Amino acid sequence: MEQDFLRGIPLVLASRSPRRQELLRMITGNFRVEVSHFDESPLMADKSLSPEKLVEALSAGKAGAVLQNAGLPENAVVIGGDTVVVSPAGEIFGIPADREQARQMISALAGNVHQVLTGMTICSREKIRSFSVCTEVEFYPLSPEQIDWYLDTGEPFDKAGAYGIQGYGSLLVKGIRGSYDNVVGLPTAVLWRELQEFCQK
Repeated sequence: MEQDFLRGIPLVLASRSPRRQELLRMITGNFRVEVSHFDESPLMADKSLSPEKLVEALSAGKAGAVLQNAGLPENAVVIGGDTVVVSPAGEIFGIPADREQARQMISALAGNVHQVLTGMTICSREKIRSFSVCTEVEFYPLSPEQIDWYLDTGEPFDKAGAYGIQGYGSLLVKGIRGSYDNVVGLPTAVLWRELQEFCQK
């Protein structure tokens, strides 16, 4: 069922992630997907940014890049998102470059509590709103054999922090505090409310 506040608004998701697309359908099925080609590397290398500011800046960069597309309607609203994992030691984990980096990430998270931060940006040609949501996730202690088994599933290699809570990665998780959807990659409950406020003003 279409949300009244979105009626007549061309909504665009600046993400190729099938997980974000699936979660956005909880709010509305009436959106198009435009993949952003925003270069994340300068922001990821900027050590002066807090994790919250980093994910907000990344999401704003992705959404802003898509908003520049010549083919978008003048009244289009673009949603961008980016997720990182903050290790117990305060390291920022994005998507692992290879199996060894994925192993290092999972090993650092095993038996500990870490944070998952998703930054979201909603923007149009008139205004922009960015925010971030944090969820705490606790992993069970993991043996080297259990970590190898998880790496062998192939699941870690396109996910921030090298795990997917909605898949085999759920077997690593002892508990969470906060939004489950946020760990998947899109904090739907918060986004729903932020979209309403954005579109009604």
